[in-house]
Amino acid sequence: MTLADTRSGIAAAFDELSVRLGVPFDSELITSRLGPPLEFELANWLPAADVPAAADLYREIYPELAVPAHTAMAGAYEAVEAVRAGGGRIIVVTGKNVRDATSTVELLGLAVDEIVGSVFGAAKGSALARFGAAAYVGDHVADIEAARAGGAVSVTVATGPYSVGELRDHGADVALANLTEFATWFAGWRAGARLG
Repeated sequence: MTLADTRSGIAAAFDELSVRLGVPFDSELITSRLGPPLEFELANWLPAADVPAAADLYREIYPELAVPAHTAMAGAYEAVEAVRAGGGRIIVVTGKNVRDATSTVELLGLAVDEIVGSVFGAAKGSALARFGAAAYVGDHVADIEAARAGGAVSVTVATGPYSVGELRDHGADVALANLTEFATWFAGWRAGARLG
């Protein structure tokens, strides 16, 4: 939930999965703790042996029910434009699979350069390093680990499961309330980098 608000779409997909599997999922609880891979969440509700098939079914449901419900987070377009205007590239590195991440970005009309999917936490670091990312923006404490692993500045937004204070306490270099604050931060950061 950094660039896209996926909560209602994810809830719809889990509600449909609940009907198809006959398993009661609490989609409100699930959407309050987004970030980790799908299989981690499913393990809270299903026996381990049932998780792979449930994940496959969820991913089958997702494009039709979830993606159309996604909306851009406040400040997303302005954040992308700020990086672009500053000569930067926008690389989306996400736990979501590439197909669904690409569909979401295209639906929202976000101009990104690359998408790397199906990675979480420090595993995102190799993608960040490969692209030479100077900063990584995320909404989860695992995104702080990702930035560290990739040698990037950790910029966090409190639009996911953590507050600004919690993100700072977990070691974020920058903690913003939301993306509407990003462009101002980015301009100051770039100016400081040029002077330094």
